[in-house]
Amino acid sequence: MPEGKIVKALSGFYYVLHDDDLIQCRGRGVFRKNKITPLVGDEVVFQAENDSEGYILEVKQRKNELVRPPIANVDQAILVFSAVEPDFSPVLLDRFLVLVEYNHIKPLICITKMDLTDDNKQQMISKYVHDYKSAGYEVILTSSETEKGIEQLYPHIEDKISVVAGQSGVGKSSLLNVLRPDLDLKTNDISSHLGRGRHTTRHVELIRIGNGLVADTPGFSSLDFTDIEADELTSCFPELEQASEHCKFRGCLHLSEPKCGVKQAVESGYIPTYRYEHYLDFLKEIKDRKPRY
Repeated sequence: MPEGKIVKALSGFYYVLHDDDLIQCRGRGVFRKNKITPLVGDEVVFQAENDSEGYILEVKQRKNELVRPPIANVDQAILVFSAVEPDFSPVLLDRFLVLVEYNHIKPLICITKMDLTDDNKQQMISKYVHDYKSAGYEVILTSSETEKGIEQLYPHIEDKISVVAGQSGVGKSSLLNVLRPDLDLKTNDISSHLGRGRHTTRHVELIRIGNGLVADTPGFSSLDFTDIEADELTSCFPELEQASEHCKFRGCLHLSEPKCGVKQAVESGYIPTYRYEHYLDFLKEIKDRKPRY
């Protein structure tokens, strides 16, 4: 039986990419019985009725899945943040990074609108770039106007499923337009190309850029830490997790515990103070969360 990847789900139909053909498929009743909902990004086995229609018979095992947006087997999250207009927000970036790390998805930080920065802003951004690269993150500086850094993005997209995420107005649509000009996405507007109008069903679609697939969704619609437990937060900060190996006590939350490797790393400057402060804020948010029953 042929296999393919679901690149769009809409109105009960699943559009499966097989080689260069797009097959419109329905799911078999066995999925409803077993409570399996095929997702965009799923690798599936299907039976073709003809050249353009068929049925999904099996959904292969997923390596991950997101609820919002509903997508599976994501390799990478391209976190798009602007240097200015709106100003770069490390606390919001760290919130995105925690959610991405928790879902075992590789993040790529993309800072846009570098053409609008003055010398002071460039120095500030350079400091943040140094900090995030030191923590192990890939950071690319771009401009959709001058196309600065765009060529650096293409290799990261190749042969991957990527989700583009970031706050409104940072230039996500402009970035996608430069990466693939025929998309002609409206900036800060409704995308007619991707079937996203005011009266149409909201859906996720994977668009091809080079040999990669990029989700048209604006990314995480919820930035709450609803599933993360307090003892899991450290693992979402790579440099904190590394420093925690030197904590005296297992399960150290890096608050007031003695001989804490993380606090020592902050004091020595190995971990930027703002990253540690964001960790403390997020930890308090998780601890203050209302219990779920």
